[in-house]
Amino acid sequence: MADAIPPMEPAPPPLLSLAEVEALARRVHSGQTDKAGRPYAEHLAAVASGVRERGGSDEQIAAAWLHDAVEDGALSEEWLAGAALSGAVKAMVLAVTKRADEPVEAYTARILATPGALLVKESDLAHNADPDRLAVLDAPTRERLTAKYARVRALLGLSEP
Repeated sequence: MADAIPPMEPAPPPLLSLAEVEALARRVHSGQTDKAGRPYAEHLAAVASGVRERGGSDEQIAAAWLHDAVEDGALSEEWLAGAALSGAVKAMVLAVTKRADEPVEAYTARILATPGALLVKESDLAHNADPDRLAVLDAPTRERLTAKYARVRALLGLSEP
């Protein structure tokens, strides 16, 4: 009697391409604007571009496109868990997702502990702290955000942009 052949597991769906991740990010953030009133997709594109320019991998670029999706409620953690994305992309997205009432020290420690996440956050901070972006904000908001970004950079061991 021949050994029984176990049933084959269905192949997992192919992972989303970078173009598909970009399209998804643009779609789920459509209609959103940043603090300066600009389309939010401009920020996502700038962060993804910054990751690419800093030598980031395709997984880091994908995470950059999705870096605010869970935090902003555009996508749920449940969606992310089941998404056709690599485990590394999912981990980076969750690492850079700030949780309500979370101390900044815990947030930055999670980023530092997650392979690839630091580069995504570095690019995010660089775009957030861009003087041209900050210049359109009122002085109190600009000063608050500048101090906030500097503190996060320091906790992450990043030099000033």
